[in-house]
Amino acid sequence: MAAKKPVEKKSIKKSNAYKVDGNKVERTKPVCPKCGPGVFMAVHKDRTACGKCGYTEFTKKE
Repeated sequence: MAAKKPVEKKSIKKSNAYKVDGNKVERTKPVCPKCGPGVFMAVHKDRTACGKCGYTEFTKKE
């Protein structure tokens, strides 16, 4: 039996969570309502989820 290759984790840049326009800084990802500012939620195609506490919001299908 052949050995499986280890799965490489993708590193997530914090710079992808912000957008800078001149002197303004905007957050591009939603913030978790339970954990508070500084904890961003992952955006999936059918939901947004917090990796810290597990809070999930599902998007409505239209």
